[in-house]
Amino acid sequence: MPSQSPDSAPPAAPPRLMSLDALRGFDMFWIAGGVAIYRAFTAGTQNEWLKAFQVQLQHVEWEGFHFLDLIFPLFLFLIGVAIPYSLSKRLARGDSRWQIYRRILPRVAMLIFFGMMVNGNLLSLNPEKFCITYSVLQMLALGYLVACVLYLHLKPRLQVLATAALLLGYWALQTFVPVPGHGAGVYQPGALFGDWLNQQILGEWEAPKWRIGWILGISTHASTAMLGVLAGQLLRSGRGNAAKVLTLILLGVGCLAAGWFWSYSFPIIKVRWTSTYVLWAGGWSFLLLALFYLMIDVWQIRRWAFPLVVIGANSIFVYLSWTLCNAAYKAVADRFLIGLKQYTGAWYDGISWTGAFLVMWLLLWYMYRNKTFLRV
Repeated sequence: MPSQSPDSAPPAAPPRLMSLDALRGFDMFWIAGGVAIYRAFTAGTQNEWLKAFQVQLQHVEWEGFHFLDLIFPLFLFLIGVAIPYSLSKRLARGDSRWQIYRRILPRVAMLIFFGMMVNGNLLSLNPEKFCITYSVLQMLALGYLVACVLYLHLKPRLQVLATAALLLGYWALQTFVPVPGHGAGVYQPGALFGDWLNQQILGEWEAPKWRIGWILGISTHASTAMLGVLAGQLLRSGRGNAAKVLTLILLGVGCLAAGWFWSYSFPIIKVRWTSTYVLWAGGWSFLLLALFYLMIDVWQIRRWAFPLVVIGANSIFVYLSWTLCNAAYKAVADRFLIGLKQYTGAWYDGISWTGAFLVMWLLLWYMYRNKTFLRV
């Protein structure tokens, strides 16, 4: 990895990576409409290829990995990629670490607050129903926070060691610490050390649906973000484009190989964000970043990516608005498209979800054109 430390940022800031926004947009597309559109259009299909991808658009219940299980870690990986760009810029203009933390901590708090809106019953306005629980936005925030701390205080070689320590520490605790009533190294729901730790700390404050050991999981979520940080430092380095792409590919293949071999003793489990899951998802993230960087920023083949860039530039807004308001988007689309139902029959559900996505995309395009971005 590049040997440059955070304190010695280059004098000329590298240009913003369009590939980063495009890949983030690709990732968010599947959350904001892509899955619903595909499922609606292929419902009842007898085509084996289409049915196979239907399976890939379902989360694995416990051990294993499907395409849909890549969406969350890829987004966290991309947050990590952006860290060296944003923080080095602030260091280069003379901001102290304390000034940077004054910017980071409110962002983390805001993401946790939004996560409570989604999963913590905050919108019920009833304190008796509030719960301190897992949410995607909360884990993005906490993974981002740990990655920022490591980036600001460690040189790249030590960042690599810290990331490895987080992965190994998580594995050791889950594997060797005995859990009352279960023993050690039982990789089943409720039998893992992380599950027991959450119960001891939060008790009934944790929503029953989300008792998934997320407190210990902060370490592996941070590891996913740190893989992105290492990729971001590589892309900011003075290496040639060919060397950058090749290194990203090698890192991707290396992570996939390490995750695959390790999974024979420590399973890939998305709902516990195991160390092997970090490596497996990280490997695919490195490879996708290599592909998008090569096509968009090296070969300058960009027109096709514009719809994705519009999504990726406002990704937090996309997540919140689709999670909370997708029924409203669909209602607006149906207002204009409902007349097609009599002619399209079973296809109409797919048309309707496509319309819902387009309603949201047009709003995003208007925001993008007017440089209105939800920055958290």
